[in-house]
Amino acid sequence: MIATVILVAVAITVAVAVAYWMGGIAGQYTQFEKVEIQTAICTFDTNGNWKIEIKLKNSGSKVSTLTNIFVNSVETELYDQLQATAGKITTSLTTVTPFSIGSGDSKSASVWIGKGYGTLSSGTTVEIKIHSAGGMDYIKLVQLI
Repeated sequence: MIATVILVAVAITVAVAVAYWMGGIAGQYTQFEKVEIQTAICTFDTNGNWKIEIKLKNSGSKVSTLTNIFVNSVETELYDQLQATAGKITTSLTTVTPFSIGSGDSKSASVWIGKGYGTLSSGTTVEIKIHSAGGMDYIKLVQLI
């Protein structure tokens, strides 16, 4: 009788340990990144540059590291900039220290399209694409004002 009780107690203990172990493994392999571009607002400054302020939110369960920004499939020329450069696309997103967004967090980034860049004009719609280290692309269409 005592042996049966001990055997049942050991079996229950092993079953609980295995359940916790499997839950940890499942949680580790089912994390995902999902960054949402909540808003992308374009303004026009007095120097003739467009500034696109992008608000991002990570609604996934994994930290997302953003690595590149593209405008109409052309990569931003200057990263970690806080102002426009004439004839270039610049961004506040930094590549020196990873631009990471934790699960449930929000962050902002700016993209400037400098005066004289290409043939863009007011009313033109541009595609903003943000690429992550996880291989995901997040796209938003923005109309220049």
